[in-house]
Amino acid sequence: MSAFPDPHIWLAHRVAHEETDANGELYHAKYLHLFEKGSSEFMRAHSIGYAEMESRALFLPVREAAYRCHASARYDEPFWIRAGIGKWGRASLRFFYELWDESRKLLLATGFTQHVTVDPAGKIVLVPSWLRRIGAK
Repeated sequence: MSAFPDPHIWLAHRVAHEETDANGELYHAKYLHLFEKGSSEFMRAHSIGYAEMESRALFLPVREAAYRCHASARYDEPFWIRAGIGKWGRASLRFFYELWDESRKLLLATGFTQHVTVDPAGKIVLVPSWLRRIGAK
């Protein structure tokens, strides 16, 4: 497997019928949804779920997102989502994602989402120390 940010999480997923295109493959627009599931689970695993973050008046809107498909996932196939924060800015962070087949031998997709840190009014704020601690080992 490739080098990947640490800490990170693995999340199991199975391709649902509603996630497929006419060929029975994972529909391209669903990748970002799966990345969101991965980042949400990553935050939850580090005791800072999005609800907790919002209660602390911090929001993480997506500024940029990209992904590349390497192999297809098909209807009813199980696979793994791996997610971790790999880059911190003064007022941003970048999640990295990989989708792997069930055996974790075939890389299905890679991608990232970059988030800016904002307050409830949408004003950009510095990444708070309590959030940045997630990346400290």
